[in-house]
Amino acid sequence: MHEILTASQMRQCERAEIESGAVTGLELMERAGESVVTAIFSRWPDPGPSQAVVLCGPGNNGGDGYVIARLLAERDWTIACYAYGDPTRLPPDAQTNHDRWMQIGAVLPWDDAAIEDRIDEMEGGLVIDALFGTGLTRPMPDDTAKTWRGIYPRRFSNPSGPRPRFVAVDIPSGISSDSGRNLGGAFPADLTVSFHRAKCGHYLDPSDGPDRPGGGASMRGDLIVTNIGLPQDAPPGAAQLIDRPSNFLMKQAGHKYSHGHALVLSGGAGKGGAGRMAARAALRIGAGLVTLACPPKALAENAAHLDAIMLNALPDAYSLRGMLGDDRLNALCLGPGLGMARAQEMVPAALWGKRATVLDADALSAFAEDPSVLFGQLHADCVLTPHPGEFNRLFPDLAEKLSGDDPTYSKLDATREAAARAGCTVLLKGADTAIADPDGRVALHSATQDRAAPWLATAGAGDVLAGLIAGLLARGFKPFDAATSAAWLHVEAARSFGPGLIAEDLPEAVPQVLRALMAQG
Repeated sequence: MHEILTASQMRQCERAEIESGAVTGLELMERAGESVVTAIFSRWPDPGPSQAVVLCGPGNNGGDGYVIARLLAERDWTIACYAYGDPTRLPPDAQTNHDRWMQIGAVLPWDDAAIEDRIDEMEGGLVIDALFGTGLTRPMPDDTAKTWRGIYPRRFSNPSGPRPRFVAVDIPSGISSDSGRNLGGAFPADLTVSFHRAKCGHYLDPSDGPDRPGGGASMRGDLIVTNIGLPQDAPPGAAQLIDRPSNFLMKQAGHKYSHGHALVLSGGAGKGGAGRMAARAALRIGAGLVTLACPPKALAENAAHLDAIMLNALPDAYSLRGMLGDDRLNALCLGPGLGMARAQEMVPAALWGKRATVLDADALSAFAEDPSVLFGQLHADCVLTPHPGEFNRLFPDLAEKLSGDDPTYSKLDATREAAARAGCTVLLKGADTAIADPDGRVALHSATQDRAAPWLATAGAGDVLAGLIAGLLARGFKPFDAATSAAWLHVEAARSFGPGLIAEDLPEAVPQVLRALMAQG
């Protein structure tokens, strides 16, 4: 995993280095512009006619744009450079680069209609978006709407045809770099070039309805993160991006009990599919033993489907407490197909046992009327795995903040607050899955762009994820590590299988993923 930053954290990194005297803001701006040009020609060695429209904003992002315009002109490119706002009011470093550009080229005043026309006429070359960068917290101004009209349809309706390539400097203008929210009128990009670290908004992808057609992960295109010479130490509290699982996924030695015994609770007759999928996932990811505990009337049904997974009749919570007298049962999974009434009875007994416990689906919804009843019983070895609807029922105030007026409040923030309140690890599902623990650690797995797995939008996929977490808990993984590794595996299994996936396929795809990891060393 590596860090992803908020706008404030990135400014903190830059400010600390400038204040130390190791670099000036002007030097960082020059490095940023150079890195964008290098990234462009790495991505497109021949981007078509040597022409570029460079859109420069009223802040330091605009200063980067003036550097890029100058460097492209030095390659004999024809540049049309448009300034949004009054160039005389630029910050000092941006003003310096504006003046340097003025020595070799013109700065055109902002003209929304003229920019749209110019983009419409281009059959190649580049449009550089250096308007607003990471600091924007409001919708795009009205006088950028025609420019948006020149970019948006061409980016999505003609992805590979004769048209300019759209490049965002740091983040597409109109996207919150903290939450990924489309603030309204955001410019999409084919390529986003960011500096030092990716930003949270590059990987978060909130959906805000048809008037906001895409969040940061959808709008950024390819992402290249460049080194501009800042120290690599991450600021405190930075979120982690999950790009690989734990190094301890592979079994090394031992016998079945040394890899744990997971207990999955199942619902009644005709309701056992979800529990069986969770149990199979736990076994596939390496739990030494897995037992499915179901009501006595469901034993025959489950026995007809299971071989390697053991079965146990579990009529009531008293019986569960009795089972937990066996210390070798070291991980529990409750929720998939459990049923609301059975969940209300079994969850307290499971939590009484103080085992590592995954609570999913019905085990969460059963406490929607008074979540504090659940929170009062949780312990640090629990993992809650709500989807957005379940999260809304358990944490209604946080869900309201997430959809509220503050565009910088992100899914990562909400999950971190939820984990602190619950006193355990919380995994908030979605294409951008956020995971936090009560100590404040937070991580993101983003199944977007080249890790997109749309086939996971299928019934039962979440049950498999719960089982993967339970299996890793049984093997001794800490809750946060189990959740982050399982999130990666879940998506990687779906990508390995491909289109046509149904939830039953996911556990069977896990061995192929593990073999690939072994081959990579």
